[in-house]
Amino acid sequence: MLDIRFIRENPDRVQEAAAQKGYTVNIAELLSADESRRELQAKADELRTQRNEIAAQMKGGKPSPELVEQGRVIKTELSEVEDHLRVADETYFALLKAVPNMPADDVPVGASEDENVVAKKVGEPRVFDFEPKNHAELADAKGWLDKERAAKVAGSRFAYLKGDMVKLQFAIIQMIMDKLSDQTFIDEVIAENNLNVSNKPFMPVLPPFMLRTELYDAMDRLEPRDDRYKIEDEDLWLQGSAEHVLGSMHADEIFDEKDLPARYIGYATSFRREAGTYGKDMEGMFRMHQFDKLEMESLGVAEKGLDEHLLMVAIQEKIMQLLEIPYQVLQKCTADIGKPNARGVDIEAWLPGQDTYRETHTADYMTDYQARRLKTRVRREGGDVELIHTNDATALPLSRGPIAILENHQQADGSVRIPEALQPYMGGREQI
Repeated sequence: MLDIRFIRENPDRVQEAAAQKGYTVNIAELLSADESRRELQAKADELRTQRNEIAAQMKGGKPSPELVEQGRVIKTELSEVEDHLRVADETYFALLKAVPNMPADDVPVGASEDENVVAKKVGEPRVFDFEPKNHAELADAKGWLDKERAAKVAGSRFAYLKGDMVKLQFAIIQMIMDKLSDQTFIDEVIAENNLNVSNKPFMPVLPPFMLRTELYDAMDRLEPRDDRYKIEDEDLWLQGSAEHVLGSMHADEIFDEKDLPARYIGYATSFRREAGTYGKDMEGMFRMHQFDKLEMESLGVAEKGLDEHLLMVAIQEKIMQLLEIPYQVLQKCTADIGKPNARGVDIEAWLPGQDTYRETHTADYMTDYQARRLKTRVRREGGDVELIHTNDATALPLSRGPIAILENHQQADGSVRIPEALQPYMGGREQI
């Protein structure tokens, strides 16, 4: 959430930014609740001081009836004030939580995703000398995808992946884990993009697939709850993306500055209801209730937060280039970046089977918005303790990544060419 001091000093600016992101909040009401809460807090502190002074006077002798009565009156009044303070705190916190993060200065103002800006396109869509198939047609013909039996076992929008599709997925996982945990690869990406960041590699992580309500909410990724899966009779949710359990792992901790940035590459099976899906998104494995993802998470100092964001986008582009997939980079507008985000970038892969670009990656920069509720901080070399800045970004979704490979590298006979960078992870095979 935002720093209340910033909101007090910039109420009109915060109100305008919330509207630009599509959130209806009342900053005047929040500031009124903040003032009431502070007044009650001051009154409670004053009464506690008086109570302690009377308690000190009562020690070592028999207190006078007047002193006892004074203590009783203060105790009663303090109890009433504390009750009002609890209600005021709840009202204030609910209003503060509802305020979205401030968008960065370079985020385009827009009312919907239609106003996202194409920053660049890389690679030319392949010209086929045959009619290209979509991934579902390719996978069905090879027996790689079985949604019918999955529906029998788990319901709609689940799938069994089989054969070479499984080998392809695990090859992608190993390649990306190897690349991101290799300092030489990070150096290469930094040099190619002229970035001023640490060359610290990413630590591979297999995280829990569940998290508690408090931390999910603190990450500001629990909403919309209707799109999440809750464990019945447990204070646990199935995570909807690996960054939910990566970003929250250092809650209530203080880093030493020398240990930052903390960079993780996590693999997790994720779960979303994906309500409202229709059309081409229902075909094959494009949008499922269960899907695997490789996700990057970075926790660092404030002045390097944007640079970490740019590094992650550069890594995403490098992965697409290694997989030989044409793509475009979108700078997301205010209405599409998300409530906790200060900045957001999407990468969309060209899918010949749909004859359009579709999202494969997103990169999110949250500044200190998540860290404030998570209470994740850093002790600077000079001794000051500050909130960290968080970033998360898709390394590759293990549904849409393979989809893009299948559709872009399909051959006339129904086989699929393996990108050269991926061949060593497929036992040297050149096609499946």
